[in-house]
Amino acid sequence: MSGFPGGTAVSIVTVYDWPTVDGQAGGSPHFHTASTEGYVVTGGTGAVETLSSNGYERRDLARGTVLWFTPGTVHRLVNLSGDLQLVVVMQNAGIPEAGDAVFTFPDEVLNDPEAYNAAATAPGAPGLTHEQRGEATRARRDLAIEGYLALRERVEKEGPDAMKPVWDRAARIVADRTAVWRRLWADGPKAQADATGAHLDALAGADAAHLCDAHVASAGDAEGKWGMCGRLETWDLRP
Repeated sequence: MSGFPGGTAVSIVTVYDWPTVDGQAGGSPHFHTASTEGYVVTGGTGAVETLSSNGYERRDLARGTVLWFTPGTVHRLVNLSGDLQLVVVMQNAGIPEAGDAVFTFPDEVLNDPEAYNAAATAPGAPGLTHEQRGEATRARRDLAIEGYLALRERVEKEGPDAMKPVWDRAARIVADRTAVWRRLWADGPKAQADATGAHLDALAGADAAHLCDAHVASAGDAEGKWGMCGRLETWDLRP
């Protein structure tokens, strides 16, 4: 077995304290199309707003809060104390980094593949300074907030059915990425699950051969990034 346990990825997120048009500070609303995401809050206070099959919900966040949400759940982190920090645990290490997330941009952007890709990838454009990447990240956040607030209003008026067009658009956006995702899944989470099955078969026969490969692995130093929801500290935990 190789890679982080369960084929997951972990990162430390210091949530943005940038204010938005509705007076709340925080990150870019988005959702994942193939991966479940978990939060372990380590400091500060805040909230997470979600849009899902349950409609619109808001949950408080404080140190010790643990929650997670399945693919398709729009989530928006709100930084109330100014120092909200959490550990994010992502299913399927490598797949979120390969374009699993879809931003809640306004409909006209979601319906235009070129406009969507330009807006989503703007902070990663070559040649930008650190400060310019921060500015591009904030502009991307503001565009996602614009679409999110309109979507939230529709969900509150019409119910969860208002989410269906957004999910359909997201599926079209990511459809051509799934071949890469399948390879990442096969080499990571699936390979780990298959290895566990083989270990159980061996142990049932009192065969301890796999234990002879016992070892410790380290991810090395973290990499700092401008993330969707905040400043990130990440590690490459794939096999």
